[in-house]
Amino acid sequence: YFDGWKAYDNNPFHLTQNPQGVIQMGLAENQLSFELIEQWVLNNPQASICTAQGLQEFKDTAIFQDYHGLPEFRYAVANFMGKVRGNRVTFNPDRIVMSGGATGAHEMIAFCLADPGDAFLVPTPYYPGFDRDLRWRTGVQLIPVVCESENNFRITRSALEEAYERAQEDNIRVKGLLITNPSNPLGTILDRETLVSLVSFINEKNIHLVCDEIYAATVFSQPAFVSIAEVIEQENVSCNRDLIHIVYSLSKDMGFPGFRVGIVYSYNDAVVNCARKMSSFGLVSTQTQHLIASMLSDDEFVDTFIVESAKRLARRYATFTRGLAQVHIGSLKSNGGLFIWMDLRRLLKEKTFEAEMALWRVIINEVKLNVSPGASFHCSEPGWFRVCFA
Repeated sequence: YFDGWKAYDNNPFHLTQNPQGVIQMGLAENQLSFELIEQWVLNNPQASICTAQGLQEFKDTAIFQDYHGLPEFRYAVANFMGKVRGNRVTFNPDRIVMSGGATGAHEMIAFCLADPGDAFLVPTPYYPGFDRDLRWRTGVQLIPVVCESENNFRITRSALEEAYERAQEDNIRVKGLLITNPSNPLGTILDRETLVSLVSFINEKNIHLVCDEIYAATVFSQPAFVSIAEVIEQENVSCNRDLIHIVYSLSKDMGFPGFRVGIVYSYNDAVVNCARKMSSFGLVSTQTQHLIASMLSDDEFVDTFIVESAKRLARRYATFTRGLAQVHIGSLKSNGGLFIWMDLRRLLKEKTFEAEMALWRVIINEVKLNVSPGASFHCSEPGWFRVCFA
């Protein structure tokens, strides 16, 4: 995964200056709607303190601010989170805790919920960065929940129970279950039935459920995205809300990874208070908060952006999967995220992860494409690759 990034950085493709370079298809960035953002910035120069129109805000922005975040920023983010979930659920601005990107948010929630040596269950395949974000400084372990292609990598109760029992046998204390919805790298969403089952599981075990929903607005076709926030509102769902936490970000839905805007939203008062204290070490700059609050408060722009971004992602997904089909390459059917889960199992010389890595080296060294091998995502089966298309 990270070796592919290095290969691209050392030899980046350029249409005229370096046509034999590596094409980057291993980075989940949403660049398809950048010009909509750029046009908004041009039309709203007062939103930036670095323009003549915004200079009057400079002093108020440059001095010390509330470490909890600007009230208008927290309100705008809470409102946006509701919008991308179809306004089927509302979020309380007072429960929004900001962080330097989802990376910082995940580490913060791990520090709040677990001690060194404790573990989170994580369904496979999962984002490789979790091994860094949740483990490096916290001492927390990640225990894979094995999901398989025969049922399209769905999370089953039996797989959860098996992983939990394995941890118990090894005397590892499981503190939570971490899911990503929509999934990275699968691009699939968890349906309501599965989410209800997960809530039942964590309630029964009295462990936490951390839901990474940073791709919520990237769902480009039916079925619609269902947030864990909706599920716990259902009358037929019995749930201890103190166990439910959401990680969110603007990096994927708005295409702002460089702005480092991450969010922890917890239904647990103690976690909110703890995370708020920890957030002092990874705040979002006030300048960024000011700009984001202005942009997300523009309802007409936000509504247009969400719809248009989904249309563009749908078109790109269709173009990409159609091209793969023409050369007889399949992929897992998906409807969200910024990537596809490509099936190259028939191209392996043998059904091993060594063969998968050999194929990856051919792809990156000879074909000059940086795609990410399934082993990087802890996939249980060799031959799957993540390809970013946005």
